[in-house]
Order: sequence, then C-alpha cells, then structure tokens
Amino acid sequence: MKIFKYIPKVVFILAVLVASSCKESLTEINENPNGVDPNTANPNLLMPTVMTGVGTQYLKLGYGRIAGVVQHTQEDAWKDGFNDYNWTEEDDEWKAWYGFLRNNDLLYKRSVAMGFTFHQGVALTMKAFIFGTITDLWGDAPYTNALKGDQGEMLPAFDSQEVIYKGIIEDLKQASSLFATADVSTYAPGYDVFYNGDKLKWQKFANSLLLRYYMRVSSKLPDVAKAGIEQIYTSGIYLKEASDDAVMDYIGAASGDSWPTAIAFDVSQSNWRRRRPAAALLNTMAASNDPRMKVWFQPVHVRWVSDATLKTGMDEFIRKDGVIQNGVKSLTEQELREQITAGRKFTRHFNPALYKPTRAELFNGPLNTGEYVGIPAGMIDPTYYNENPTTGQQVQNQHASQLSYAYQNSKGGFLKARLASAAETAFILAEAAQKGWAAGGAEAHYNNGIKQSLQTWGVADQFDAYVKAVAYKGTLAQIMEQKWIASWTASTEAWFDYRRTALPALAPGLAPASRALPLRFIYSNNEMNNNGSNVRSAIDKLEETNFSGPRKKNSQWSKPWLVQGTGKPW
Repeated sequence: MKIFKYIPKVVFILAVLVASSCKESLTEINENPNGVDPNTANPNLLMPTVMTGVGTQYLKLGYGRIAGVVQHTQEDAWKDGFNDYNWTEEDDEWKAWYGFLRNNDLLYKRSVAMGFTFHQGVALTMKAFIFGTITDLWGDAPYTNALKGDQGEMLPAFDSQEVIYKGIIEDLKQASSLFATADVSTYAPGYDVFYNGDKLKWQKFANSLLLRYYMRVSSKLPDVAKAGIEQIYTSGIYLKEASDDAVMDYIGAASGDSWPTAIAFDVSQSNWRRRRPAAALLNTMAASNDPRMKVWFQPVHVRWVSDATLKTGMDEFIRKDGVIQNGVKSLTEQELREQITAGRKFTRHFNPALYKPTRAELFNGPLNTGEYVGIPAGMIDPTYYNENPTTGQQVQNQHASQLSYAYQNSKGGFLKARLASAAETAFILAEAAQKGWAAGGAEAHYNNGIKQSLQTWGVADQFDAYVKAVAYKGTLAQIMEQKWIASWTASTEAWFDYRRTALPALAPGLAPASRALPLRFIYSNNEMNNNGSNVRSAIDKLEETNFSGPRKKNSQWSKPWLVQGTGKPW
C-alpha cells in the first residue's frame, strides 16, 4: 500500500506505450502524438491514476474544511470557508470528481474488453465510491446518463439520490461477487496502491462500503438497509482489522503528492500553523484521557496558571520556568519549540478575581488553563482566543494547542488518506445492533471500533484504560461520538453521519452566517451555465429551510432527499 512508490515505472511504461502508438509519419492529422489510445490502454496503468486522484481529493475534504464543519479543527485566519461555512459554487470540486469518473470508466471498459475480472471489480468499487461522494456532497446528480458524451449525451439529466444510492449498492454487490472469483493473474504488481492486488481485501473494502451506504439510507429505505447490513454481517467479509483499512500513502516529492500541510512546500508554515484543534473535539478527548489526543495535538506552548496572589489581572509577560521574562510577551514558534524540547516550561499567571478580558467582544473568558486547549467553533476572531498576545495576521497563538509536528511532514507514518476503515465498519455494526438488527452485539462492536481506531494511531496498548472511561451504556449518542472521534482526517463521514442523526450535538458559533451546520455543497456554476434546465430541476427537489438564506434552495443549508422528512439534523 505504498502510494506513488511505483510511479517512475508507471511513467516509463506509459512513455513506451505513447511512443509505440505514434505513427511513423508525422503528417497524419487528427491524431494526438502524445496520447495513449483508449482502445489499447492497459487497465493496470489506469488504476493508480484513479486511486491516487480519489484518495488525494477525499483527504483534502476530510482533513480540510469538512473538519471545520464537524469541529475537528478550526482555522485562525482566512477562516470564512473553513469555520464559518461561507461557501460558493463548487466548480473545481465538481470537475474533480467527474474527472475521476471518466478515468475510471475507461478502466472499467478496458477491463471488460480484456476480460480482467479483478480490474472490473476495482473499477466498480471506485465508481461506487466516487458517485457516493458526489451524491453525498450535492444531492441529485448526473448518474444514469453521465459519462456518455461520446454517445452524444452532452447535457445529462440529474438522477435522484434514491436512484444513485440504489445503483451504488448494486455496483458494490457486483464488485464483491467479482472479487470472490477474480483471476488476479492479469494484475501487474505495484499498480494497486491500496491493496497491491489482494482480492480478499478488496472484497472486504467493497462490502464495508456496502455497510456504509446501507446505513446512509437507513432512515429512507429501512428495509433495504436492514436486510443488506444483516447479509454482509452474516458473510463475515468486511474490514475487521486496522491493517486492512483502505489507505493511500503519500510520496512527498511535490506539493501535489504530499500531505496538505507539509511545510516543505510552505516556507511560512502557514497552512499547518493556522489549523488548530477544535474545542469540541479536544475537550471531549481530554475528558476521557483519550490517548489519541497526544498523537494528534500538542500541549499549549504557554500555559495559563491561576494565581490568587497576583496583584494584577494577568501577567503582561511570559514566564520561563516560573521567572518573568520582562519585555517578552511571546516567542516565535521556532524559539518555543527549541526551548520546550530542551526542557524549559513557559507559563503566564492570572488572578481570577482581578482578570478582565482585553477584548470582551471577541473573547469574554474564562481563561483556559488546560494542558491541551482547542479553539471554540465559529469565533468572530479566533486569533483572540485565550488572550493570545499575537493576534491578527500574526496567527501564532501560544495559548492554544497546535496539531502534531507530524502534520508538517510530507509523507510517512500515519500520513495516509483513509477511504474506509475497520473502525468505521465496527461502529456501523454497533449502530445496526443498537437498532435491534441481527448484526451481533452493539457493545462488542462499539468496543472493537475503539480498539481498531487506537490501533490505527499506535496507542492500542491503552485500550483497556480508555474503554473503561467511555464504557458503553446502550446509547446511540455514545456510538456516534466515538465514530466522530475515529473519523479524524476522514471527517466527511462524520458530516454525513451528523446530517442523518444530529449526533454529536454540534452547534455553530457567532461568526457563521447561519445558525446551523451546512448540509450539502452548492451546485457548480459551470454546470448551471451549461446544463441549466437539468440543474434547476434538481434544485427544485431540494427542501428550502429556515437557514437556507438568499441562495434559497441551492444553498448549503437546504435539505436533499436523504434527510427530507426525517426531522434531522434539525
């Protein structure tokens, strides 16, 4: 599962194919001398293009602004789209996902033409994943007549979410059947960047996606969901161990194939530095001494200390090992990192009886004295949080936690795009069992979900202590809270879960334009301009809400079919 590891070989083979496909005579017209003939493309060469594109884009959402929606993280500056859901039309996102579908469609067609059953299963699984992401993000979308431009279908109609989800389920069933008997002798080692040709793991991935989408439609199609989940559970073929997770590693050679906050391609370290743990997540983890907290986040560099003997409301300057550093209100990130690594301890004292907020309209206290401190959701100006002395565009809050330094790296370790996991699967089964479906015991699945997540992040040895702190008491809220935590860096799943369950009970702060979390993406301007009548038909089927605002139905706060009539999340 080493991504891009084999890309040099891929590039070489592609070059050979390109060279061999060119005519000797360069006077031929209507031929692209640098192209690969779609009629002779090798499915092995197409697979990594699809997989790496999807993995990279999915991670950008789950580690990016969707993490802001579900309050895994918040950003200190340039935060409108991240913290406040100030979104516009999704042209680039829409183009990206449909671009992946075009490449994947070629993969499928060539696999069928060549009789490559394993590759057909891969293509069907990826088709389901991509279409699933599209309909999850927007709602109705081109599906049945999508990808038929060569047949003259230039303005495809939008299918309903119900049609799309049912189609996804059928594709995944077919993929699972193909993997059960697939001939893998046609697979060239190195080109499958998820599982390197392991057809059983692919079948587990496909079946785990079936569990995901069955649960996704459980409020609208409960009988379909119940029967489907029970069948997959009975089969026993689904992701059970963290080592089987569908993940993509990064090569780290350039910004496009590196972890999004890699500082190798961001000299100012701004992308990493501006992103902070959100208070909702961090406070939940701190309350139960969650061992993943120390893997993902750092303690504050300068901790507040309550001191009733202090003659003023708060120290003006920081203290190093208890000694006031006169004239020093703050240090740079690099200085703090070096000195803390060397064993120095930095604090500021305050007298709770005398303390008054410096800018009460932006931060009204109280001061957070915790070792780990997250940023509350939707602050008007999060740089002021916790009496940060370096506010505004300086964005270096010494009194709030930062992400682990590991997230400055370009690759390696736990820097993986995770498309599906054993932890997610276990929590889906826990929810199914909690509903009374024949899917085993809810508590056993709940505990296993926690175990697999701790395994993923290298802290499985602390399972016994942690599971006692969050012992299952039979509530859906517990299942969804632990699933929400476990979706770290894959927070799109937490968003879609929140949308159908209203759990965890997240609330926006004061800055967002609407007093509710968003539910969907806004249809692409490009699609509106070029396929207007079909887009308008899809928009008409959205349910406008009290939060939809001036965009009316085509708003991030309008309800798609999936949650219409459910009373969720609000």
